[in-house]
Amino acid sequence: MKIYTKSGDKGETSLVAGVRVPKFADRVEAYGTCDEANSQIGLALSLLPATDAWQELQDVFHIIQTKLFHVGAELATPEGKKVGWPIKEEDVTFLEEQIDKLDAGLPPLTNFILPGGHPAAAAFHVARTVVRRAERKAVHVAQQEQVNPAVVKYLNRLSDYLFVVARHVNKETGGVEKTLHE
Repeated sequence: MKIYTKSGDKGETSLVAGVRVPKFADRVEAYGTCDEANSQIGLALSLLPATDAWQELQDVFHIIQTKLFHVGAELATPEGKKVGWPIKEEDVTFLEEQIDKLDAGLPPLTNFILPGGHPAAAAFHVARTVVRRAERKAVHVAQQEQVNPAVVKYLNRLSDYLFVVARHVNKETGGVEKTLHE
């Protein structure tokens, strides 16, 4: 299989099932932003210290990155076509369980936190903002066409999870978690 197909040279791309749309179509923007978020998560993971202490988090993110790929596939599937890997409520619940697990070991929030600290934590904060943008784009698509409601929920919880992961990384690495200057 060749990497280049030349089929997009005129500003169009294919959704699932071969439907051709402009590369600026709302669905393309939404699934493209999911791809961007997935890449940012990969970058953040690469910045974690190279120790076995991070294996469990790496394993959780393997699941999450796979599911985020599935979210993108759902967003790339036009209304009326069958989705190969639908996002389910159990996927949202999985994220909620992961949030609760990590959050239990963190100091309570008493102020807004500025993104930063350890480089991996800062990268997880960037991933969080990209996921929020993907969520906004998915909501926009859902205003126009049928979108699985679990997709929007998943993106919402994923951004929350990434926030908690950034805090966890700062706590475990000694990264400084700065709050707003008042």
